This record gives sequence, C-alpha cells and structure tokens, in this order.
Amino acid sequence: MYPVSTKYFSSKSICQALISARLISADQARDILRREKQIRERLLGKTGLKGMTGVDRKKALAGISFIDVVLQLKINRMDQPEKIIDEDLVYKTLAGSWNIPYKKIDPLKLELNLVTGTISKSFALRHLLLPLKIEAGKLVVATPDPFNYEAMSDVEQVAKLKVKPIVSSKSDIRKLINEFFGFQYSISAAEDLFAKKGVELGNLEQFVSLTSMDELPSTDQHIVNAVNHLFSYAFDQKASDIHIEPKREICLVRMRIDGALHTVYKLPKKLHNAVVSRIKTLSALDMAEKRRPQDGRIKMAKDETEVEIRVSTIPVAFGEKVVMRIMDPDILFQDLEMLGFFEDDFEKYKKLITMPFGIVLVTGPTGSGKSTTLYSSLRMLSSPEVNITTIEDPIEMIHEEFNQIGVQPAVNVTFGSVLRNILRQDPDIIMVGEIRDLETAQAAVQAALTGHLVLSTLHTNDSVSSIFRLLDLGIPPYLVHSSLTGIVAQRLVRKICPHCIQAFEMKSSELAELGLFVPGDGPFQLKHGKGCIKCRNTGYRGRTGIYEILPYTDAMKRMTSNDADLGELRQKAAEEGLVVLRESGIKKMLQGQTTYQEILRVTWDQV
Repeated sequence: MYPVSTKYFSSKSICQALISARLISADQARDILRREKQIRERLLGKTGLKGMTGVDRKKALAGISFIDVVLQLKINRMDQPEKIIDEDLVYKTLAGSWNIPYKKIDPLKLELNLVTGTISKSFALRHLLLPLKIEAGKLVVATPDPFNYEAMSDVEQVAKLKVKPIVSSKSDIRKLINEFFGFQYSISAAEDLFAKKGVELGNLEQFVSLTSMDELPSTDQHIVNAVNHLFSYAFDQKASDIHIEPKREICLVRMRIDGALHTVYKLPKKLHNAVVSRIKTLSALDMAEKRRPQDGRIKMAKDETEVEIRVSTIPVAFGEKVVMRIMDPDILFQDLEMLGFFEDDFEKYKKLITMPFGIVLVTGPTGSGKSTTLYSSLRMLSSPEVNITTIEDPIEMIHEEFNQIGVQPAVNVTFGSVLRNILRQDPDIIMVGEIRDLETAQAAVQAALTGHLVLSTLHTNDSVSSIFRLLDLGIPPYLVHSSLTGIVAQRLVRKICPHCIQAFEMKSSELAELGLFVPGDGPFQLKHGKGCIKCRNTGYRGRTGIYEILPYTDAMKRMTSNDADLGELRQKAAEEGLVVLRESGIKKMLQGQTTYQEILRVTWDQV
C-alpha cells in the first residue's frame, strides 16, 4: 500500500474494523495476528517466489496485504456463522469505518468510453483506479485505496474534474480494468485499421454505392480478441443469449440475463461486418451470403465444460443481425429435483416418464424451460441398458449417451419421416423436439402404441388444452386414449434475490383483487427483493419452474371426444387434484421463492 494508507491498512486497524462490525471476536483477531507471518509465507509460496532473498523477498512480502491474510483463513462470520468473510465484506466494512461509500460494481452499468478514455491502462492497474461515472460535476472513481491522494490528484488534472473516491474490492477493480481496457484496445485497434470511411453495404437506406468498403478481415487479431471477450463476458454474466444488432450509427450488443435484455456495448458501426464475419467463421456459415437467414453452431470451452452456441443471422434494415443462444450443459442437464418441482408433483412426473410406453407432452411458450425439462429427464432415464433417440430441430445440445438426429427439411428429413424410420433402430425412449403437424403426431402415436416411451413438446397454454391440440391436428380420440399418458405445462419465474430479500404483508382481499386467491384471511407474509448490485437492482436472481402435472386418467379418457368441452375437462382435472400453474405459483410465492408480480406475469392467461 502507499505510505499515506499505511495506518488505514495496518493489521490492527483492519482487525479493529472487523471487531467493531461484529464480524470477528477479539479472540479471533488475536489468532489472526498470531498466524499472520505463517499465512504470508504460505501465500508467498503460492506465487512461486518463496526462494527469493534480500530486498526482493521484502518487496514480495510487502505486496501481500493483511486483507489477503484474512481471506486466506476463510473465517466464519460471528453474526452469520454459516457464511465466511469474503473480500467484498472486508472492503465494505473498511469503507464504513472510513465513512466512505462502498460500491459493488455492476459491469453492465459502466460506460466503456468513460472507463477507458479518462486514464491509461497502465496507470489504472498501477494505482487500481476505475472511473465509473460523472455525477454532480465530479468524476466518481472506484478504488480499494481511497487514500492514494497523489494518484487522485493526477486523475483530476487529466480529467479536469474533481474526483470523488468510492471503495470497491481489489479483485473486482483489477478484473474490470483488464476486461474493459482489453476490449477497448481491440475495438480501437480494429477501428484504426480502416484506411478510410467505408460505405455500409448492408444498410437498406443506402441507394447507390460507387465505392467498396475496405472490410476488416474476420481473422484480424483485434476482432478475434473482441469477439472472444463478448463470449467470456456472456459466460461470466450467465447470459442465455447475445444479440448483435446493427443500427444507423452504431452496432448494439445486448445480452439476455434471467430473461431480461441488457445493453452491454455500443460499438462503432464500421466494425459490425467484421464482428459478424468472425462469428460466421466460427459457426461455419457463408460469409458472402448477407441476404438470407442462416443458422449455425459453435462449440467452445467454458471453464472445464463444453458449451454449445446456436447462431442465427437474419438481414434487417441496417445490416445483418446475429443472435447467439448459449446452450450451457449446466443449465440444460440438471437434476430433475432441482428444476423447481414440489415433492408431490415430482413423484407424479417421475411416474409418467418411467412408464414403459406412451406419450408424455411438455407444453408451454418459447422460453418456458421445456428443453431443460426434457434433457434433464432423458439424463435421468439414461443407462447402458436403454437406447435413447432424439429428433430435434435443431439439435440443441450434443450428449454422447443419446442418439441425436437433426431435422433437415431440405432433404425431406422431417420429424414424421425420421420417426417412422427410427422404429427400426430398436429405441426404448424417443424424444421428439416438437409435434407440429399431423404427420409427426401420427408417427408419435404409432411409436407409443408399439411399446416406446415418447417425450415431446407442444405449444399450448396449459395441460388440458394439449388434449384438444392433438384432436385438432387430426388424431382420432381412440388413438389419443391409447397413446397419451400425461401432460406437463410449465413456466419459468424469477426467484427473489437472496442478498436483498425483504418481507412485507398483504391481505387476502388485496391478493384476490389481483386474481390471486389464497385460502385464509391473512394477512400473508410475502417477500420481495429490494434491489442490490448482485441482482442489478431488479430484486431477482436466477429462475425456477412452476409446473402443472396432468396424468391422463381413465375418467378423462371417457370425456375425450371430437365434441368434448374444454371447460368440462378442466373441471374433471380439478376434481382429480390438478394444481394449475397459477396455484403452483401462489404456493411458491407463499414460500418466499418469488413475488406476486412474477406469478401474474407468467400466468396472465389463467384469470
């Protein structure tokens, strides 16, 4: 640390701050101080510099702060023994003792040009300073050391603004400096390679083009680095989709996180074609074809797992738009019990998918988690004694234990045609991506009647409607009776952020006015998220499923005919104990997992 900072970052000062915040006891502080030298030696060994001597050794030991020592010990908090003291908590506690604001930085809220255009990367890394925003005429700068007055003064001279320091953790600052400056360098260097301003050939507003654009090659190292950064950033933020959208003046990069789109970057428009070309190269698409939609896929490493990325391009007004769906195996292949089933619903569903034959349908709109449910079910059913075959459009995630077939309509490889042929492949379980037409429905019914378990999806709003959908497609009622075993309708709701969860009360009458009918008088203890940096001030973090499990019983079969009444079938299902989506959501709301706003949002059609 810097000389001015010594007293603020001394072992005793940090221990005193942690004791005052009731995070550690005086006895724990004495134990930490007693073990400090030993831990410093251990940390020095981890850096590979243990054999150093003299001045170099002194410098290396000085580079290990007492905060590093505290974090290495993984101390349990005195106020919440189930949690350990982490880096954010240490800096937040110190900031409180210094009476300086602390901020956990949300990278999605940072302006790329402000972060990288105020100071150089070397200066930022040397002093661990990160410009965040201009507020009330002052430049807000995040740093783990707000007492580095000399560096702050240098920033003020360069920025021509007064600096307002706030505290953030050292590792966050270092990570963001490397990410933002690295990305900005790649973008700026790529931009500089344009010898002259080109003409945007993909812009539909450009009527006449007399000169060609000096297009940046997709193999340029700066473009390669920039695209790699986009993928790394998406993985880090747990994004499900990346959108690259050409506008008139800029190229917009957005990412979908927990179901909501966030604008991440605004890139120079001249780099759009090069970025798209790089993505096309990775996904083996035709770079010369800019007028037709294309689909491809990329496989890349994320930590120690392989991630599939589904790529879709389509021409829009200002060029080609690219959407990349990240098919993370950690999300698609989960333990069924972790998807959000209540215990009784899970037992019902498990009974359906462990039957030797019949059709099990999973229904819901796009983005409701149907693929995750199907893949997770197949993984549970998979064993060396079972032959599992899937028919998909397209194959979302490769799994070695399944025999996966991709639909190719151009060569007449359709759901229906493949289904007829794979019956000769001795399958035990067949997964059909979607039943869209009569041909596929007939083939699925035939497979079920000949002793196979068929799992598939339908686009209907609830479970009972799926029966009518099969009838509408042209399947005779007697074949529906013989083949269908059960239906699962599902939605995804956002979970309340555990870091900012708060309790509040609502009366049953207030909930009833909203369409949420809860037995009892209340008031009911509900929860919501206040909003914090961990959840980007949304109050939500992560998602879970709500489910409607409908076993297709004999009583329902007797009521199913071409002139059956939907209302009567729903009434019979309710009599047999069907818990509809809204009721399942209300149960999760009462358990404090989600909010009433989320239940209303995803079950708007169940008024």
